[in-house]
Amino acid sequence: MSIIQALLLGLFGWISSIYSPVLMGGLGGWYTLGRPLVSGLVIGIIMGDVSTGIILGGAIQMLYIGLVTPGGAMPADVNFASWIGIPLAMAAGAGKEYALALAVPLSTLGLMAVYGLCAINLFFVHKQDAYIENGELDKAARIPIVGQITNIVLRFVPIFVINYFGAGLVTQLVELMPVQVTDVLQIFANMLPLVGFMLLMRTLVKKDMDLIYFVLGFVMVAVGRLGMIPIVIVALAIAYIKYQVAEGKEV
Repeated sequence: MSIIQALLLGLFGWISSIYSPVLMGGLGGWYTLGRPLVSGLVIGIIMGDVSTGIILGGAIQMLYIGLVTPGGAMPADVNFASWIGIPLAMAAGAGKEYALALAVPLSTLGLMAVYGLCAINLFFVHKQDAYIENGELDKAARIPIVGQITNIVLRFVPIFVINYFGAGLVTQLVELMPVQVTDVLQIFANMLPLVGFMLLMRTLVKKDMDLIYFVLGFVMVAVGRLGMIPIVIVALAIAYIKYQVAEGKEV
Protein backbone atom coordinates (compact mmCIF):
# COMPACT_ATOMS: atom_id res chain seq x y z
CA MET A 1 0.00 0.00 0.00
CA SER A 2 1.39 3.41 -0.96
CA ILE A 3 1.64 6.31 1.44
CA ILE A 4 -0.83 8.30 -0.68
CA GLN A 5 -3.42 5.53 -0.38
CA ALA A 6 -2.90 5.34 3.39
CA LEU A 7 -3.22 9.14 3.70
CA LEU A 8 -6.47 9.14 1.69
CA LEU A 9 -7.87 6.31 3.80
CA GLY A 10 -7.01 8.21 6.97
CA LEU A 11 -8.58 11.41 5.61
CA PHE A 12 -11.85 9.78 4.57
CA GLY A 13 -11.87 7.75 7.77
CA TRP A 14 -11.77 10.97 9.79
CA ILE A 15 -14.40 12.63 7.60
CA SER A 16 -16.78 9.70 8.10
CA SER A 17 -16.26 9.43 11.87
CA ILE A 18 -19.18 10.12 14.18
CA TYR A 19 -18.05 13.55 15.43
CA SER A 20 -16.55 14.95 12.23
CA PRO A 21 -18.18 18.25 11.10
CA VAL A 22 -17.35 17.68 7.42
CA LEU A 23 -20.09 16.62 4.96
CA MET A 24 -22.92 18.17 7.00
CA GLY A 25 -21.75 16.44 10.16
CA GLY A 26 -23.34 13.09 10.87
CA LEU A 27 -25.75 13.22 7.92
CA GLY A 28 -23.20 13.01 5.12
CA GLY A 29 -20.36 11.61 7.21
CA TRP A 30 -21.24 9.02 9.86
CA TYR A 31 -24.64 8.00 8.45
CA THR A 32 -23.64 7.99 4.77
CA LEU A 33 -19.92 7.80 4.04
CA GLY A 34 -19.45 5.98 7.33
CA ARG A 35 -21.65 3.04 6.31
CA PRO A 36 -19.44 0.05 5.36
CA LEU A 37 -21.10 -0.42 1.96
CA VAL A 38 -20.45 3.22 0.98
CA SER A 39 -17.01 3.13 2.61
CA GLY A 40 -16.22 0.01 0.59
CA LEU A 41 -16.98 1.87 -2.63
CA VAL A 42 -14.64 4.74 -1.72
CA ILE A 43 -11.96 2.36 -0.46
CA GLY A 44 -12.25 0.38 -3.69
CA ILE A 45 -11.65 3.54 -5.70
CA ILE A 46 -8.60 4.42 -3.58
CA MET A 47 -7.19 0.89 -3.73
CA GLY A 48 -7.96 0.45 -7.43
CA ASP A 49 -10.42 -2.43 -7.06
CA VAL A 50 -13.97 -1.12 -6.76
CA SER A 51 -15.76 -4.47 -7.01
CA THR A 52 -13.74 -6.05 -4.18
CA GLY A 53 -14.21 -2.96 -2.03
CA ILE A 54 -17.98 -3.12 -2.45
CA ILE A 55 -18.08 -6.88 -1.78
CA LEU A 56 -16.07 -6.56 1.44
CA GLY A 57 -18.02 -3.46 2.46
CA GLY A 58 -21.29 -5.29 1.88
CA ALA A 59 -20.14 -8.18 4.07
CA ILE A 60 -19.30 -5.84 6.96
CA GLN A 61 -22.51 -3.87 6.34
CA MET A 62 -24.57 -7.04 6.87
CA LEU A 63 -22.85 -7.59 10.21
CA TYR A 64 -23.70 -4.08 11.43
CA ILE A 65 -26.95 -3.52 9.51
CA GLY A 66 -28.93 -3.27 12.74
CA LEU A 67 -26.51 -0.87 14.41
CA VAL A 68 -28.07 2.28 15.87
CA THR A 69 -26.50 4.95 18.08
CA PRO A 70 -29.31 6.36 20.26
CA GLY A 71 -28.17 9.37 22.25
CA GLY A 72 -24.57 8.76 21.25
CA ALA A 73 -24.50 5.30 22.89
CA MET A 74 -22.49 3.04 20.58
CA PRO A 75 -22.47 -0.76 20.85
CA ALA A 76 -19.86 -0.93 18.07
CA ASP A 77 -17.84 1.36 15.82
CA VAL A 78 -18.04 0.69 12.08
CA ASN A 79 -15.47 3.38 11.25
CA PHE A 80 -12.34 1.39 12.12
CA ALA A 81 -14.02 -1.83 10.94
CA SER A 82 -14.46 -0.30 7.49
CA TRP A 83 -11.50 2.01 6.98
CA ILE A 84 -8.94 -0.40 8.42
CA GLY A 85 -10.52 -3.84 7.98
CA ILE A 86 -11.43 -3.49 4.29
CA PRO A 87 -8.10 -2.00 3.07
CA LEU A 88 -6.03 -4.54 5.00
CA ALA A 89 -8.06 -7.43 3.58
CA MET A 90 -7.75 -5.99 0.07
CA ALA A 91 -4.01 -5.41 0.41
CA ALA A 92 -3.58 -9.03 1.51
CA GLY A 93 -5.70 -10.30 -1.37
CA ALA A 94 -8.00 -11.94 1.18
CA GLY A 95 -11.75 -12.56 1.05
CA LYS A 96 -14.69 -11.44 3.13
CA GLU A 97 -13.93 -13.93 5.91
CA TYR A 98 -10.70 -12.07 6.71
CA ALA A 99 -12.41 -8.69 6.48
CA LEU A 100 -15.06 -9.83 8.96
CA ALA A 101 -12.44 -11.38 11.24
CA LEU A 102 -10.64 -8.03 11.31
CA ALA A 103 -13.83 -5.99 11.61
CA VAL A 104 -14.90 -7.29 15.03
CA PRO A 105 -11.74 -6.42 17.05
CA LEU A 106 -11.23 -3.22 15.05
CA SER A 107 -14.78 -2.19 15.91
CA THR A 108 -13.96 -2.58 19.60
CA LEU A 109 -10.76 -0.55 19.13
CA GLY A 110 -12.78 2.17 17.39
CA LEU A 111 -15.25 2.18 20.26
CA MET A 112 -12.38 2.84 22.67
CA ALA A 113 -11.33 5.75 20.44
CA VAL A 114 -14.86 7.21 20.53
CA TYR A 115 -15.12 7.15 24.31
CA GLY A 116 -11.54 8.33 24.64
CA LEU A 117 -12.42 11.29 22.43
CA CYS A 118 -15.44 12.12 24.59
CA ALA A 119 -13.41 11.88 27.79
CA ILE A 120 -10.60 14.12 26.50
CA ASN A 121 -12.89 16.72 24.94
CA LEU A 122 -14.92 16.96 28.14
CA PHE A 123 -12.05 19.00 29.57
CA PHE A 124 -12.26 21.47 26.67
CA VAL A 125 -16.05 21.74 27.02
CA HIS A 126 -15.65 22.88 30.63
CA LYS A 127 -12.95 25.28 29.46
CA GLN A 128 -15.38 26.68 26.89
CA ASP A 129 -18.02 27.18 29.59
CA ALA A 130 -15.50 29.15 31.63
CA TYR A 131 -14.63 31.36 28.65
CA ILE A 132 -18.31 32.10 28.03
CA GLU A 133 -18.90 33.01 31.68
CA ASN A 134 -15.96 35.42 31.51
CA GLY A 135 -17.19 36.94 28.26
CA GLU A 136 -14.23 35.63 26.25
CA LEU A 137 -16.34 34.56 23.29
CA ASP A 138 -13.46 34.56 20.80
CA LYS A 139 -11.62 31.94 22.84
CA ALA A 140 -14.83 29.95 23.36
CA ALA A 141 -15.44 29.87 19.60
CA ARG A 142 -12.03 28.28 19.03
CA ILE A 143 -12.66 25.35 21.38
CA PRO A 144 -14.47 23.19 18.74
CA ILE A 145 -11.33 23.43 16.59
CA VAL A 146 -9.32 21.96 19.45
CA GLY A 147 -11.91 19.20 19.76
CA GLN A 148 -11.48 18.28 16.10
CA ILE A 149 -7.70 18.13 16.54
CA THR A 150 -8.33 15.44 19.16
CA ASN A 151 -10.65 13.68 16.72
CA ILE A 152 -7.98 13.77 13.99
CA VAL A 153 -5.39 12.31 16.37
CA LEU A 154 -7.71 9.46 17.37
CA ARG A 155 -9.09 8.79 13.88
CA PHE A 156 -6.80 9.89 11.06
CA VAL A 157 -3.56 8.84 12.74
CA PRO A 158 -4.52 5.24 13.68
CA ILE A 159 -6.17 4.57 10.31
CA PHE A 160 -3.13 5.91 8.42
CA VAL A 161 -0.53 4.15 10.58
CA ILE A 162 -2.25 0.74 10.73
CA ASN A 163 -3.00 0.70 7.01
CA TYR A 164 0.45 1.83 5.92
CA PHE A 165 2.54 -0.29 8.28
CA GLY A 166 0.13 -3.17 8.86
CA ALA A 167 -0.67 -4.14 5.28
CA GLY A 168 2.53 -6.16 4.85
CA LEU A 169 2.05 -7.93 8.19
CA VAL A 170 -1.52 -8.95 7.36
CA THR A 171 -0.37 -10.25 3.97
CA GLN A 172 2.23 -12.46 5.66
CA LEU A 173 -0.31 -13.74 8.20
CA VAL A 174 -2.75 -14.67 5.43
CA GLU A 175 -0.03 -16.54 3.55
CA LEU A 176 1.06 -18.45 6.68
CA MET A 177 -2.46 -19.24 7.89
CA PRO A 178 -3.30 -22.98 7.77
CA VAL A 179 -6.19 -24.20 5.64
CA GLN A 180 -8.06 -25.34 8.76
CA VAL A 181 -8.05 -21.82 10.19
CA THR A 182 -9.22 -20.44 6.86
CA ASP A 183 -12.12 -22.89 6.84
CA VAL A 184 -13.14 -21.85 10.36
CA LEU A 185 -13.03 -18.18 9.39
CA GLN A 186 -15.20 -18.96 6.37
CA ILE A 187 -17.81 -20.60 8.62
CA PHE A 188 -17.89 -17.61 10.96
CA ALA A 189 -17.98 -15.23 8.00
CA ASN A 190 -21.16 -16.91 6.83
CA MET A 191 -22.68 -16.76 10.33
CA LEU A 192 -21.82 -13.19 11.36
CA PRO A 193 -24.25 -11.45 8.93
CA LEU A 194 -27.04 -13.38 10.67
CA VAL A 195 -26.15 -11.52 13.86
CA GLY A 196 -26.62 -8.21 12.06
CA PHE A 197 -30.00 -9.22 10.67
CA MET A 198 -31.16 -10.46 14.08
CA LEU A 199 -30.27 -7.09 15.61
CA LEU A 200 -32.21 -5.39 12.82
CA MET A 201 -35.23 -7.64 13.36
CA ARG A 202 -35.24 -6.83 17.08
CA THR A 203 -35.77 -3.21 16.10
CA LEU A 204 -38.27 -3.74 13.27
CA VAL A 205 -40.38 -6.65 14.47
CA LYS A 206 -42.95 -5.36 16.94
CA LYS A 207 -45.50 -8.17 16.53
CA ASP A 208 -45.26 -11.80 15.51
CA MET A 209 -47.25 -10.99 12.36
CA ASP A 210 -44.38 -8.78 11.18
CA LEU A 211 -42.29 -11.92 10.63
CA ILE A 212 -44.52 -12.75 7.66
CA TYR A 213 -42.83 -10.01 5.63
CA PHE A 214 -39.40 -11.52 6.26
CA VAL A 215 -40.68 -14.99 5.33
CA LEU A 216 -42.23 -13.57 2.16
CA GLY A 217 -38.98 -11.85 1.21
CA PHE A 218 -36.99 -15.03 1.83
CA VAL A 219 -39.37 -17.09 -0.33
CA MET A 220 -39.18 -14.55 -3.17
CA VAL A 221 -35.36 -14.61 -3.12
CA ALA A 222 -34.58 -18.25 -2.29
CA VAL A 223 -37.48 -19.98 -4.06
CA GLY A 224 -38.75 -17.49 -6.62
CA ARG A 225 -35.25 -16.32 -7.60
CA LEU A 226 -36.63 -12.81 -8.07
CA GLY A 227 -34.30 -9.88 -8.62
CA MET A 228 -33.95 -6.83 -6.38
CA ILE A 229 -36.23 -4.55 -8.44
CA PRO A 230 -39.37 -6.76 -8.38
CA ILE A 231 -38.86 -7.43 -4.66
CA VAL A 232 -38.66 -3.69 -3.97
CA ILE A 233 -41.84 -3.12 -6.01
CA VAL A 234 -43.70 -5.79 -4.00
CA ALA A 235 -42.38 -4.30 -0.74
CA LEU A 236 -43.54 -0.79 -1.72
CA ALA A 237 -46.97 -2.14 -2.63
CA ILE A 238 -47.30 -3.90 0.73
CA ALA A 239 -46.12 -0.79 2.58
CA TYR A 240 -48.66 1.37 0.73
CA ILE A 241 -51.53 -1.02 1.46
CA LYS A 242 -50.56 -1.26 5.13
CA TYR A 243 -50.37 2.53 5.41
CA GLN A 244 -53.79 2.96 3.81
CA VAL A 245 -55.34 0.39 6.14
CA ALA A 246 -53.72 2.01 9.19
CA GLU A 247 -55.11 5.41 8.16
CA GLY A 248 -58.57 3.94 7.59
CA LYS A 249 -58.58 4.89 3.93
CA GLU A 250 -59.86 2.86 1.00
CA VAL A 251 -57.21 0.76 -0.68
